[in-house]
Amino acid sequence: MALILTEEQSMLRDSARGLISDKAPVSHLRQLRDSKDATGFSRELWKAFAEMGFTGLLVPEDFGGSALGCVEAGVVMEEIGRTLMPSPFLSTAIVAASALSRGGSTAQKSQHLPKISDGSLLAAFAVDEGAKHRPLQTGLQAKRSGNGFKLNGAKAFVVDGHTADLLIVAARSAGGPGERDGLTLFLVDPKAKGVATERTAMVDSHNAARINFDNVEVNADHVLGEVDQGYHLLEGVLNIGRGAVASEMVGLSEEVFGRTVNYLKERKQFGKAIGEFQALQHRAAQLYIEIEITRAAVLKALQTLDANVDGAGAAVAVAKARAGSTATLAVQEGVQMHGGMGMTDQFDIGFFMKRARVCQELFGDANFHADQLARMKNY
Repeated sequence: MALILTEEQSMLRDSARGLISDKAPVSHLRQLRDSKDATGFSRELWKAFAEMGFTGLLVPEDFGGSALGCVEAGVVMEEIGRTLMPSPFLSTAIVAASALSRGGSTAQKSQHLPKISDGSLLAAFAVDEGAKHRPLQTGLQAKRSGNGFKLNGAKAFVVDGHTADLLIVAARSAGGPGERDGLTLFLVDPKAKGVATERTAMVDSHNAARINFDNVEVNADHVLGEVDQGYHLLEGVLNIGRGAVASEMVGLSEEVFGRTVNYLKERKQFGKAIGEFQALQHRAAQLYIEIEITRAAVLKALQTLDANVDGAGAAVAVAKARAGSTATLAVQEGVQMHGGMGMTDQFDIGFFMKRARVCQELFGDANFHADQLARMKNY
């Protein structure tokens, strides 16, 4: 398949870009941060997202969605990356919608997916427990109790966790940390007894939370997928999320590159624009090449996810690792080429650096995915 967007996908990109650039420029994020907004995103803008059909991109048509694919979701994420728009699109419309669509029972899909599609339900995926992304190290316990389970443990870095109406929680119902067997996914009401949520102040001014579970009771109807066999579903959903985050980093990198090139044309030193200096031209050209190669790798991963989620692990690992490295290079070069002013808060380039750092860690950094790829290839 050609590594270019179709006409319909390009139209979707243009629609998303028009809405996001108009309603959520970087100043929108700055205003939310400075006002210490309790929600951390604009519910009005989220409503507009729903009206445009973006919230139902990955929801099957039978449940009110448009049943599109990961490429289309990635197109929207790339536009989000350009303006750093804080939004529950990743957590709700991509990760949660994918988890429910792939692993939910008919009753679970009927209850939750239409609400995700119309924007009335926000969801969060609670996986990580430590400082690094290590899904196999899940230690939150799910012990059998009557007709269900009791959950005990804690989750960290739960994206949009403090605003969620529904939590999808990875827990260990058998075995020990490091084992694939014994993982189970649960649908949990964040208002249930024993659930305590603490909003986390993220360096990039986006939303996350720490969530504690103290004897939280869930019944058999709250199990997403199969008991003790949740790893396969979990890994597939995480790969979809990883592809989406990689797309966001492509948009972020390209925006930083564009802003930096414009600055090189405008800033004068020794009577000439600094972009005329060959050393800076070489660095800008190298960054452009890195971004284009990364764009191709990410689009290939998204196409592979749409064709066969189960066989997309290697392509996703390459895309996420490369997108993280490219975004890191883009923001570092951007700050350096802007000089001292690039380090100041009143200049937007620093927001991109902070977001790139968070996206690098989200769902596994470059080292994590390089290791995953090596294991897949039996290196």
